Parts: sequence; structure tokens; C-alpha cells
Amino acid sequence: MKALEIAPLLRGLTFDGEKGDIVVFKETIENADLTCTAEELDAKYQIGVRSVSVDGVGGFLLGEDYDDAVNGTSNVRKIYGRAAVANNKVCVVTGGAQGFGEGIVRELVKNGAIVFIADMNVDGAKKLAGELNKQAGRTVAFGVAVNVTDEESVKAMMDEIVLTVGGIDLFVSNAGVLKAGSVKEMTLKDFEFVTDVNYIGFFLCTKHVAPVMELMNKPSGKYFTDIVTISSKSALEGSNKNAAYAGSKFGSVGLVQSFAKELVADNTKVNTVCPGNFFDGPLWSDPERGLFVQYLNTGKVPGAKTLDDVRSFYEAQVPMNRGCDGEDVTKAILYSVEQKYETGQAIPVTGGQVMLN
Repeated sequence: MKALEIAPLLRGLTFDGEKGDIVVFKETIENADLTCTAEELDAKYQIGVRSVSVDGVGGFLLGEDYDDAVNGTSNVRKIYGRAAVANNKVCVVTGGAQGFGEGIVRELVKNGAIVFIADMNVDGAKKLAGELNKQAGRTVAFGVAVNVTDEESVKAMMDEIVLTVGGIDLFVSNAGVLKAGSVKEMTLKDFEFVTDVNYIGFFLCTKHVAPVMELMNKPSGKYFTDIVTISSKSALEGSNKNAAYAGSKFGSVGLVQSFAKELVADNTKVNTVCPGNFFDGPLWSDPERGLFVQYLNTGKVPGAKTLDDVRSFYEAQVPMNRGCDGEDVTKAILYSVEQKYETGQAIPVTGGQVMLN
């Protein structure tokens, strides 16, 4: 067995009814609490062991959070009840360096999670992680590079995370793009770009995170893990002159339902959150490429002559009179994690703009 297999198994062996320990891989460990072969690990491991050396593989440090694992301490913050849904769980947020993703990252950290900020903008991801770690006074976030449309990049991200902390409890597939335009005019290149990120990217991430979660569940058969993709209200009803985006999001709901039926055997739940519009994020408000600019230029809003006209048009469509934000979305994510009897669902968070029927 390799370190990439042993680390998730160790997380599974340390399962406390809600989560396992953080497991940090090291090439060597002197005077480990337990030394054994990979085949002996299941039989010889006992709760309370803080370091393990596996013959021919390497060493593993264990603790309730990253700092406790690395330092051999027991200073982790204790939280109980509903506030502990994400506490000391390993979460990954793709596209986490900005926009909705950044909002989700910040809210998960507030809820005690250890978060990997996965983004093509790895410098931005690491900068955000550094800021969050400084605020917390502990290691609560990491920046990691990923291009969700590149399978090798996705696999490399998963491997880095597993060797750093042992496994993944919650994977938030948030990375997404949008290109607006009429079906009569949109280029195939633009259509494929949207599909590759929003649809194929979710498939690739699920493909490579699911085996890690399966290994974590293997020792007890009771270790629940979660995959949540951030979709859109455009996954629930079509969007005029926005077919590439809506189609990719509708398709992702089909993937969610299909993955949920398969991965339930590993206690991995798969759900999607369908947010309303995040008007203040770069997707909408970027002065050069944002949706307000795109929609103004493509004439999607009849009679609109300024960006403010476009924004006012969309705000007026929301019964709660505001856009969605990271806190709104994270509450829905945490609901899907806490609710053990829910998988394959699309959860609308739209301020009443789109309702299920």
C-alpha cells in the first residue's frame, strides 16, 4: 500500500462518530508510537496513538487538527452541537480564491473547518489562506493549485491534500464560469469552455475525491462524507441568452443525482446548492468581463442603457430584494452535511426568485 491509501485509512481508523483525525504524512518518523506493516495496521492501531511508522512507506502524525498533529499537542478548539457540523473537518473549495468561493471559504473557517482553497490563481489562494491563518492563530487554511478541466491537475490536487491532512470530509465543487450570448451567435469555443469548467470539471473532481472518501469509510462503514457542487438557479429553469451556462448547470444536477445513487454505498452524500445571483462578486460586477457588462452588451435586458439599469432589473426580480452571498450558500452547504438522510438533492437559495414545483 502507498501513503495515499494509508492516510485515508488512518482517518477512518480514528473515526469518532463524526470525523477522523488529521493525518500528516512524513518521509520518516523516529520513535513512533506504533511501527508496523501496512497489512498489520488495522489490527494493531489503537485509539490514542499519535504517530505511526509503516514499513516501506513512511510515517504519519495524527491529531484533532493540523497544528496538534504536527506538534504533538492537544490544543484544538472544542465545539459541540449544531455549531460543530464542520469543526475540524477537512473541506475543499474549488474556485475558492474569489467570488462565491471566497465567501464560502471564509464562512467554513468561521465554522471551524480546515479549508483547502483550490484555484488556478494559486497566489491568491495562498494569500487568502495566510490571512485566515493569521486571524485564527492556527493553521486553518491552505492554498492549492488546480485547473478543474485538467485531470492531471485535479489528481495532483487530491494527492497533495491527502498527504497534507489525510483525507477530505467535504468537497465543494464551486469553480464555474459563464459566457452569455444568443445561441445564434455563440461560438463553439465559448460553449465548450463553459461546459468544460462547469460540467466536466465537476465530473473530474468527483472521480478523484470519491476513492479517498471510500477509503475513509472502509474501517467503520459509518463515516459520512459529502460532495456539494455549487450550481445556480439557472439549473432549475432556463436562462434567456445564457444557454451554455444553464445547460451546464442542468447537466450538473443530473450528475449529482447519478453520483448520489452510486456513492451512497460509501456513505458519500452528493448534493447541489442552487444560489441566486451574487451581484457584488466578480462574476457579476467585474468592470470588464462581469455579467452586468456582458448582459448590457448583448442586449439581454431590454431598454437597459447603463450597468445600473441592468443591476436594477435583476434586483427587482428577487422577492427578498437582494442578491445571494457566501453566508447564504454556506448555510445550505452545512445543512446538507448535517442532514444524514439527504442525498441527490438540489437546494435552492434564491431569495424566493425560483421555487421548486
